[in-house]
Amino acid sequence: MEKKTIAVLGMMCAGCSANVERKLRSLDGVASAAVNLPSRTALVEYDPQRITLERMKEELGAIGYDMVIEEDRNVEAIERRGYVLLRRRVIASWLFAVATMCLSMRWVSVGGTDAANQLMMVISLLNLVYCGRQFYATAWRQALHASAGMDTLVAMSTCVSFLLSVFNTFWGDAFWGSRGIEWHTYYDASVMIVTFVLSGRLMEERAKKGTASAIRALMGLAPKTAHLVDGGIVADAPISALQPGDTVEVRAGEKVSVDGTVVGGEARIDESMISGEPEPVAKAKGARVLAGTVVREGLFRFKAEAVGSKTVLANIIKMVQEAQGSKAPVQRVVDRIALIFVPTVLAIAVVTLVVWLAVGGMAMMPRAILSAVSVLVIACPCAMGLATPTALMVGIGKAARLGILIKDATALENLRKVDAMVVDKTGTLTIISDGGCQPDTRDGGGGGEDGGRVSAGAHSYDPQLESRETLKPHAREAIEELKAEGISIYMMSGDTEEAAAYWAAKAGIGHYRSKVMPQDKEDLVRKLQSEGRKVAMVGDGINDSQALAAADVSIAMGKGTDIAMDVAQVTLMGTDLRRIPEAIRLSRKTVGMIRQNLFWAFIYNVVCIPLAAGALYGVVDFQITPMWASALMAMSSVSVVLNSLRLKYVA
Repeated sequence: MEKKTIAVLGMMCAGCSANVERKLRSLDGVASAAVNLPSRTALVEYDPQRITLERMKEELGAIGYDMVIEEDRNVEAIERRGYVLLRRRVIASWLFAVATMCLSMRWVSVGGTDAANQLMMVISLLNLVYCGRQFYATAWRQALHASAGMDTLVAMSTCVSFLLSVFNTFWGDAFWGSRGIEWHTYYDASVMIVTFVLSGRLMEERAKKGTASAIRALMGLAPKTAHLVDGGIVADAPISALQPGDTVEVRAGEKVSVDGTVVGGEARIDESMISGEPEPVAKAKGARVLAGTVVREGLFRFKAEAVGSKTVLANIIKMVQEAQGSKAPVQRVVDRIALIFVPTVLAIAVVTLVVWLAVGGMAMMPRAILSAVSVLVIACPCAMGLATPTALMVGIGKAARLGILIKDATALENLRKVDAMVVDKTGTLTIISDGGCQPDTRDGGGGGEDGGRVSAGAHSYDPQLESRETLKPHAREAIEELKAEGISIYMMSGDTEEAAAYWAAKAGIGHYRSKVMPQDKEDLVRKLQSEGRKVAMVGDGINDSQALAAADVSIAMGKGTDIAMDVAQVTLMGTDLRRIPEAIRLSRKTVGMIRQNLFWAFIYNVVCIPLAAGALYGVVDFQITPMWASALMAMSSVSVVLNSLRLKYVA
C-alpha cells in the first residue's frame, strides 16, 4: 500500500469534497481517501498493483475535478493563475452588476421599459456566460453522474431567474397582464447571485492562504540551490540534482540543502526549526547536519546522505500535510450531512414553490418562483464543509510552528480529553550526561518485586548522582502546568526505588513506580483507562512502545534526527516539556473553534432557509430576496474561514 497527498482542483464546497471522496473510495484498489477542502488535497491510500494515479485522475475528471499527478505541473502556479482569473471575473461581474442595477432602478434611461429589459438581458447573459460559466459546466458534469454540489444550486437559481426574466421581457404582458397579475424582470438577481458568490470565493481564497502558512513556512526552509563540489570545482546546482554521496559546501548565512555528515570545516548552525532548541549548535567533522537549518558562523563541506523526500524536513512537511488532511471524528458526521444537503435543499425549493402556489394560486407564481430561487441561493454547504478542516489546518499548523508535530486530527481532538498522563523518567524528565550514568536501559528490562507498586514521597538518594543525571529545564514548570489543567501525573522508571522517589519529588510528581518493565507501563495505562480516564503516555518512543500504543494519546520526545514519528501520535521537537500543556491547550481551543464554526454554519441554514422561503412573509411582510440571499451565503463561508484564522493569534 502507498499513501500520498495529491492536489485536487475544482472543489468549491462540502458537496464537492464529499463527491470526490466518495468517488475515490469507490475505486477498486483504493483502501481509504480523506479529502481536505481548504487545502484542495486528497490523502489517498491505495494499492499501486490494482490502481494507478492516472486512473484516479480519469475518474475524477469525469465528474468535473482535476487531480494533479504530473511532476511538471506546479500546483501553486496553477492556483495563482486560477486566482488571477477569478479576480478578473469578479471585477467584470461587478461591472455587469452595476450596469444592471442602474437600468433596473431607472437611474439610467435608455428609451423605455422594453429597451431597458432587453439591454439588461444582454448584460445578464454576458455575465452568466463569461463570469459564471464554471458553475454551469461543473453542475452539468455532476448531473451526468447523479451528484450535486454548490455549483448546482447556483446554476439552477441563476438559470431560473434569467429564464423567467426573458419570458417576462417578451411575453409578460400577454401571459401575466391578461390575468391581471403584475410582473417584473429579475436580471439584477441573476447577475448579483453570480457576483456575490464569486466575490465570496475570492475572499475565501485570500483567507485560506493563511491556513496553509505553516506548510509554506516549512517548505520555504529548504534552499533552491546548493554549492556542489566536484573535484576542486565548486558550482551552483539545483537541489533536485543532488544525489547521495555528493559533496556540498555551505557558507555563513546560507541554509543546508539536504541531510548529511560534515567532512571538513567547522560552523555553528541554527537548528531551532528542526530541534526546537534556540542556541546554535557547533558542528565539526563527523557531525550530522539537516536540510533547512541555517549556518550562523563558519564554512564547511558535508557529504549528502538523505535527499529529496528522504530528509528530516521533508518528513516533517509530509507529516503536517497528512495531519492537516486527516479528518476529526466530528467531520465524518458533517460529510454524511453534505452528501444529502444539496438534494434536501432542492426538495425544500420544490416544496416552497408548491406551497406558495397552493396558497395563492397563479397570482403568486412570480413570488413562488423567487422564493424557490432564494432557497436555492441561500443554502450553504460551503460553511459546513469549511468549519472543521480550516480550524484543523490552522491548529495543526500553529502546533508545528511551536515544535509540536501532530500526526492526525483524531490525536488533536483527543488531547483535550486527557486527564491522566504516564511519563517515562530517563530521556523524558531527565537527561543523562555524557560522562555519567549509562542511559536508563532498566526501563526496558530491570523489573523487580517492587515493579507493581505505586509510591509517593521522597526517599534518601545519593546527591552525587545528580551531577550525572539532571532534570530537564522547565520540566517541573511543565508538570505544574499539567496539574493546573486537572491532569494526574504518573512517573514510570526502571531505576531504583530511591532514585525514582528522588526524581519524582524533584519534578513535583506525587505518583511514581520504580523498577518497571515495559509491560508494567502498559498495565498502568490500561488500569487507568479501565477507571474511565483518558490517558496520555509520554516517552522516548523506544522502550515505551507498548505503553505508547495502548494510550489514548501517545507523545514522543524528538531529538531532531531520531524523531519517533512512527511510534507516537504527537512528537515534541527538542526537549522542552512545556510543549505538552501547550499542545493540550491548543487542542481545546481548536476543538472549541470547530464547534463554534459548526454551530454558526448550521444555525445559518436553519434560520435563513425558512426566511428565504417566506415563512414570515404573512406575519411581518419580510422575506430574503435572491440578491441578498447570495450575499449572505457568500459571507457565511468567509466568516467561517476568518473565525478559524483567529487561532493563529490566540495565546
